[in-house]
Amino acid sequence: MGFLEEIKRRRTFGIISHPDAGKTTLTEKLLLFGGAIQEAGAVKSNKIKKSATSDFMEIERQRGISVATSVLAFVYKNKKINILDTPGHKDFAEDTFRTLTAVDSVIVVIDVAKGVEEQTEKLVEVCRMRKIPIIVFINKLDREGKDAFDLMDEVEQKLGLQVTPLSLPIGMGYDFKGIYNIWEKNIQLFQDENKQTIGRKQYFDRLDDPGLEAAIGTQRLKTLKEELELIAGVYPAFDRQAYLKGNLQPVLFGSALNNFGVQELLNCFIEIAPEPLPKDADDRRIEPTDKKFSGFVFKIHANMDPNHRDRLAFVKIVSGTFERNTPYHHVRLNKKLKFSSPNAFFAEKKQIVDVSYPGDIVGLHDTGNFKIGDTLTAGDEIQFKGIPSFSPEHFRYINNNDPMKAKQLSKGIDQLMDEGVAQLFTLHMNGRKIIGTVGALQFEVIQYRLLHEYGAQCSYENLNVHKACWVEARNDSEDFIEFKRIKQKFLAHDKSGKLVFLADSAFSLQMAQDKYKAITFHYTSEF
Repeated sequence: MGFLEEIKRRRTFGIISHPDAGKTTLTEKLLLFGGAIQEAGAVKSNKIKKSATSDFMEIERQRGISVATSVLAFVYKNKKINILDTPGHKDFAEDTFRTLTAVDSVIVVIDVAKGVEEQTEKLVEVCRMRKIPIIVFINKLDREGKDAFDLMDEVEQKLGLQVTPLSLPIGMGYDFKGIYNIWEKNIQLFQDENKQTIGRKQYFDRLDDPGLEAAIGTQRLKTLKEELELIAGVYPAFDRQAYLKGNLQPVLFGSALNNFGVQELLNCFIEIAPEPLPKDADDRRIEPTDKKFSGFVFKIHANMDPNHRDRLAFVKIVSGTFERNTPYHHVRLNKKLKFSSPNAFFAEKKQIVDVSYPGDIVGLHDTGNFKIGDTLTAGDEIQFKGIPSFSPEHFRYINNNDPMKAKQLSKGIDQLMDEGVAQLFTLHMNGRKIIGTVGALQFEVIQYRLLHEYGAQCSYENLNVHKACWVEARNDSEDFIEFKRIKQKFLAHDKSGKLVFLADSAFSLQMAQDKYKAITFHYTSEF
């Protein structure tokens, strides 16, 4: 198969939602229907001892939530599909925001009972800003929930989307009978079945089929016909170009737990979802069809396999082909690197690949060369844009509980900070280490991983910091010299040596901004 054909058969997307909308379960069922696994593991069920394939960190299995983005790949109907299953919990949103820089489209999962929730609004806002094509999947139809039309209205109003349904539920909750598939023009009836494997399904190709009326009842069939007429009159017809430009969002319904509507979602997705898209670099737009290789690091994960202490950099390939044992240019370090065992992913299972194409995600074994946002090329001096470090909202001192394990603690903190799970600041006055996170739950994850992956015990002390701001100023300016003298106990360096002002209140930050006009205070590290 040629280079252009390989690009055309790739689909790279992320799955986003509020926690507990069924995102990881949907990922699991997409793998099941894609033939990548034979049996699905429920994320939280005690009856099913299998855990979800994409939740492979021990803490994820204990909590029943995703705390890190996982990458999964499989082939379905000759399309190479790369799924990035992201954390839904707001405390891990930074990982999700960065992951959205590596996807070409997204599927937003919405709970039929809860509707649009806060975290969904934030994530969709990022997708809209970046004009990422969105498919909406309304999940858990087998539970009592809101009316389908009310839900679509809510999606339009709260998320600011223009929707068009590509399927329609017949009933809801206990009264749920099946789905009319507008995209494929058929009816699929719901039958309770084995949730872990693919069961048989009953289909009808025509609304006037006598068997359909017998199965769902005369009144239900009449309502369905009226609702389909309403859809034709109220909602725009599906237009793929409008969807690809981020101006139209198709909606599909189903129940991921019951394997219902998932295959229909997958069939629709591979037909309409975009092939690998171009990406903006600092000086030009890079097209996937460019023959020269380029890619960027959007995630780093230490200890994918704790027994081997391996550290992987996840690289999204933007253009050209990435080939094993070929030297590539690391733009920030200005040096050549060669990779003997690049990995393709199936959650924590990895296999070595010889050639990867635009849209693919490869894992590169890393000894500390990579940071999030780094660009790799075949030689071009380009830098991809848009992978920021956000100003943390929670701050704590980190203390070593075991002086004999100082080395392990230092190494552990160093590697976890490179992953982007949190940020490390070192105070100027006394050299104390401060951890800053976007969400409070991250402290627990860091403590757990330091103990279980590095054998280091730590404890935290509260610290009153309102905001961390990166400082930009001329070293010889009078304002800067006075600012450093007066605010010295609030000054620290981040991991890359940049000066950071840890303001203890909104008032003191405002005062500093008003008083020191020659200094610029930034809320992200990219300036």
